[in-house]
Amino acid sequence: MIDINLLRNDPDLVRAAIRNKHATVDLDLLIDLDIQYVSLLREVEEKRAERNRLASLMKGGKPDPSAIAQARALREDLVTMEAALANKKLEFTALYRKVPNIPTADTPIGHSEEDNQVVREWGVPRKFEFQVRNHAEIAFYHGWIDKERAAKVAGSRFAYLKGDLVKLQFALIGFVLERLTDEVFIAQLVAEHNLPISTKPFLPVLPPYMIRTPIYDAMDRLEPVDERYKIDGEDIWLQGSAEHVLGSMHVEETFDEKEMPIRYLGYATSFRSEAGAAGKDMEGIIRLHQFDKLEMESFSTSDSSHDEHLLFVAIQERLMELLGLPHRKLQKCTFDIGKPNAKGSDIEVWLPGQGKYRETHTADYMTDYQARRLNTRVRRAGGALEFVHTNDATAFACGRTLVAIIENYQNEDMSVDIPEALRSHMGGRERLG
Repeated sequence: MIDINLLRNDPDLVRAAIRNKHATVDLDLLIDLDIQYVSLLREVEEKRAERNRLASLMKGGKPDPSAIAQARALREDLVTMEAALANKKLEFTALYRKVPNIPTADTPIGHSEEDNQVVREWGVPRKFEFQVRNHAEIAFYHGWIDKERAAKVAGSRFAYLKGDLVKLQFALIGFVLERLTDEVFIAQLVAEHNLPISTKPFLPVLPPYMIRTPIYDAMDRLEPVDERYKIDGEDIWLQGSAEHVLGSMHVEETFDEKEMPIRYLGYATSFRSEAGAAGKDMEGIIRLHQFDKLEMESFSTSDSSHDEHLLFVAIQERLMELLGLPHRKLQKCTFDIGKPNAKGSDIEVWLPGQGKYRETHTADYMTDYQARRLNTRVRRAGGALEFVHTNDATAFACGRTLVAIIENYQNEDMSVDIPEALRSHMGGRERLG
């Protein structure tokens, strides 16, 4: 949720965020509900103070009958008023939670994904001297993907990965773990980008694959609910990405400032319904209901959180460069960054089999929007308590990265060269197939 002081002191800023994110929130009603709640709260507190005053007068002696009658009337009034106050709070909170996070000043205003801006491009797409194939053709040829048997076992949009493709995925995981747990690697990027932040490496985490409804809701990641899988008869869901269970792991906790930042690298098998996807996305492993991802998550103070976001993006770009995959960075516009985001960016990789760029990474700068509902705070050096700021970003979406490697490193004989950065994790092998 946004800071209540923004609603009360700068409603025009909130109104602009609602408009630019194309959210549906009746801000005038919300402001009125807040005024009503505060007014009713004041009356309730006055009644409580009067009740306490009368209670003190009746101590240590025979109370005056009129005081007893007055106290009884006050109690009855308070029961009615406190019930009305609780209902008003529920009404206000339900609408308040719909208010999106405030976009940063450098987030482009846009009305569709077409308004996202290409910020950087890296690498030149390879020119092939033979007929380019997509990843599905190559993988099926080698028996690396089996969707027919998966369909019999689990239904459509599932796959068995086999053989060398499995080895390549675990090489990718080892490569990322090696880099992100290495403080030298982090320090190099911090220095290159002149970021005044810690060089602390990431702590690897294998998180739960399930998340309870209140926590999912507090993370503001339960929506779109039609893309989520709920466990029948249980108040629990399959998570849709590792950051959903990483960002929520410190609910109701308070950090000490000297601990910051907290950086996690989580690996999880995740689940989404992928409702509405069709066409070429049905081929291969681009849009499956089940997929594996490596995700970065951090908890930091308000003064360092934007630089933390820039570090995450720098890591994403460097990892792609090390794999030699042509890509571009997009700055997402207000329409596309999402309700809880203050800022967001994507990385898209060039897929020669499709002849276009496709998204492989996203980076989400959340400020304190998630932490306010999770009640995750930090005690600053001077003793003041603040809500932490959170960032999350893709290190690698394994499936899409495998797709990019197959298509960019393919050979005419259907073999696939292994990116040099992964060869030490593949026993020194240089080629698959």
